[in-house]
Order: sequence, then structure tokens, then C-alpha cells
Amino acid sequence: MNPISSKKLLHSKWTAVKPENKEKHFTITEVEFDEDDTVVSCTIEAIMSKRSFLIQWKQLKDTTQWLQGWK
Repeated sequence: MNPISSKKLLHSKWTAVKPENKEKHFTITEVEFDEDDTVVSCTIEAIMSKRSFLIQWKQLKDTTQWLQGWK
């Protein structure tokens, strides 16, 4: 399990374990917080294609899908 701090999530770097469409390296470009300062969702962007999509930030804890940093 990846240890993730919600405060350091913005601009963090991630590697997809099973890349699709040659999109392997990603960065978090936007983080949405609720009124209790809890992360609701975040936007992740592929470095190569600049394609972005919403992701539940807790999915990043799954090491079968994501590795922290660029590997």
C-alpha cells in the first residue's frame, strides 16, 4: 500500500503499473477538498498525451495499479 499524504498530493508523480495507450507517467494537477479539508477527488494527467481524468485519490494506494514516483 502506498503511503499518501493528502496535503502533499498536488503535483505528486505516479507510474501506472499497467500502462494503456503508452500513458505510463502521470502527475496530479488538481485536488478537490470538502469543507472538512478531506480530499474528495483529484485530477490526474498523463505526461505524454496531456489527457486528464478524475480519480478517487484512495485508488492511488493500490500498488497493483499505481506506483508512487516515476519508475
